[in-house]
Amino acid sequence: MQAPDNAPGGSRTEQAAQARSSSGSSRPGGKATAPPAQPQARPPSRAIARTVLRAAGTVAALIAVYYLLPLDHASTPAAVTMLIIGLITFIALVAFHVRSILRSPFPQLRAIEALAINIPLFLLLFAATYVVLAKISTANFGGHLSHTDGLYFTVTIFSTVGFGDITAKTQIARLLVTGQMIADLIILGLAIKIIFGAVKRSQQQPDAPDQRPGPVRPATSQADETR
Repeated sequence: MQAPDNAPGGSRTEQAAQARSSSGSSRPGGKATAPPAQPQARPPSRAIARTVLRAAGTVAALIAVYYLLPLDHASTPAAVTMLIIGLITFIALVAFHVRSILRSPFPQLRAIEALAINIPLFLLLFAATYVVLAKISTANFGGHLSHTDGLYFTVTIFSTVGFGDITAKTQIARLLVTGQMIADLIILGLAIKIIFGAVKRSQQQPDAPDQRPGPVRPATSQADETR
């Protein structure tokens, strides 16, 4: 006696068809759906505190070195050499931070630390150069510049405020100030772009293994599983 088609569970033919249709996306010819990207975990409080302390300590050390350097006794070749070495150090530090961002489980945190260290280093380099130029000749800036004056003048140029109380008077001073303006636009803009580009690449790396197609499982009907 043949079982009716509207029996509970349906016939074996209908169950097998449903099993084949549900497993079509896992076959080699079907379209594999990629799993949704997992949201990145929030960094723990210890990691945030450690990053803040490390960045603050590095910036404090840079400022201390800046004020301890005998810039009042430097010569023009020494100022140029110091600026070149400082810019090379700045580029090497950006490359180091990009590499650390790519390897870090929390790339945003490392990017914030990189910006917090690289920008003060960049400003201190030009501030030291301005102090040396003012010591070589008071005509460069219309008077003597202390360490604080040099840092203040550098920040006003960087922020495009320009109060006008300290200005470049000679050709060499104006060329150096122009160089900082161009460097503000190019070097820092490029550094920020590279750093945040590394953040995006680091976020995409953990998702790559999840998008690989898994092993193909043969379709089995419900009737075969109950045997």
